[in-house]
Amino acid sequence: MLAATTVVTPESTQQAVGYPTLFLLVFIGALVPVVPTGALVSSAAVVAFHQTLPFSLLLVFAVGAIAAFLGDLALYWLGQRGMRSKNGSKWLEAIRSRAPEERLAQAQDKLADHGVMVLVLSRLVPAGRIPVMLACLMAKMPLRQFARGDIPACLAWAATYQVIGILGGSLFDEPWEGVVAAIALTLLLSVIPSVWRKLRRLSGSQHA
Repeated sequence: MLAATTVVTPESTQQAVGYPTLFLLVFIGALVPVVPTGALVSSAAVVAFHQTLPFSLLLVFAVGAIAAFLGDLALYWLGQRGMRSKNGSKWLEAIRSRAPEERLAQAQDKLADHGVMVLVLSRLVPAGRIPVMLACLMAKMPLRQFARGDIPACLAWAATYQVIGILGGSLFDEPWEGVVAAIALTLLLSVIPSVWRKLRRLSGSQHA
């Protein structure tokens, strides 16, 4: 009787370690909005693009979207608990500290005009997620309604950053070069809105 042998390839080992790590980091990044989760998904997409195993890119997309969705739900639930508590909570304070009054007012106006679909845009705009989430909390939106709007938001977010990773992977032969390019691009996209707002405020003060 011949014994069956299982060949463990380096790619399969990377997947066994990489996908749980990606899930954990994106989930934590959704709870603690200082982790560059977009860069994580783009980097994972670069690596998956250079792999020969089937469905690698699909798995990156699914893991990233599910982790972001669950992280958003967890943070929103913690924010709801803080809103109901007389003393608030550290999670609610963290959300408030990252939502300037101007951005919060804009998020409240967009939420009133477009409903939960504003969550899709908030996930695609750097630093847009937290002000919209706080606006939803202040509007006392139920968790179930927030979840319905957050599903397409997380799918669109994961798809966008995966495309960035695929583009980075297709431009370079070595995966690490594509990872560097994807990280640089996502970080650049994250700072453009803040730079634009500063330029607008500077221009407004000069014309005042």
